[in-house]
Amino acid sequence: MSEQVDLKTIPISPGGDNHPNDECKDQTDGSDKLVTVFHNKDNFNVIHPLTNKWTLWFTKPASGKGDSWNDLLKEVLTVSSVEEFWGLYNNIAPVSELALKSDYHLFKEGVRPEWEDPQNKHGGKWSYQFKEKRNVNIDELWLHTMLAAIGETLEDEEDGEVMGVVVNVRKAFYRIGVWTRTTGRHIPNRGDGDVAGGKGRSPEKGKEILMKIGKRFKEVLKLGPSEQLEFSGHTDAAHSGSTRAKAKMVV
Repeated sequence: MSEQVDLKTIPISPGGDNHPNDECKDQTDGSDKLVTVFHNKDNFNVIHPLTNKWTLWFTKPASGKGDSWNDLLKEVLTVSSVEEFWGLYNNIAPVSELALKSDYHLFKEGVRPEWEDPQNKHGGKWSYQFKEKRNVNIDELWLHTMLAAIGETLEDEEDGEVMGVVVNVRKAFYRIGVWTRTTGRHIPNRGDGDVAGGKGRSPEKGKEILMKIGKRFKEVLKLGPSEQLEFSGHTDAAHSGSTRAKAKMVV
């Protein structure tokens, strides 16, 4: 099958009961039904392509020997289908088992999880810190966040804002974030060949799109009305020397 699949129709884990196309006929080998990875993880005859390819990156803790960011940031694997995603997910350590100061980054192919990347430099991020680490199922929340990203459910198709998602493991908290291409402000002349996301939008429309992403992300994280997601720009964070700049928006 070459048809792209909405991940909302696919179970949250390979052990789920919701198997797509159970009774369909496979046109390639004449068998009675399609066999997905959810039926048989080793012998399946269907691949469900993702709308975009996504690359997982890992930041390992610094050794204290003057490691640079490039020394710590490692590219793990790029996936282009639901099956490849589950193959990756089932063979990496869960967030709850990572060492302090570790990070996972899942970004669209060709986008590095760095402020300086041409597709990120005008952008920002929605983020939330979970300070009660013992009471948080961080593995489930991170999985839901990744699925929302690769399933393209955090934004509408024409928005072109979501660049990637990140989880940070720190001593006092877990933090999960969604990186966006813009901060909602109109950028008339980028000068870097990047014309997607934000071109021709008014500031009002840009803010509306980002607020929509924030609200959807808040639902993914299962946050209550009194718990606030914060949005800040990468440029502001860079100038402040911190990953937590003053919030531009909250939801």
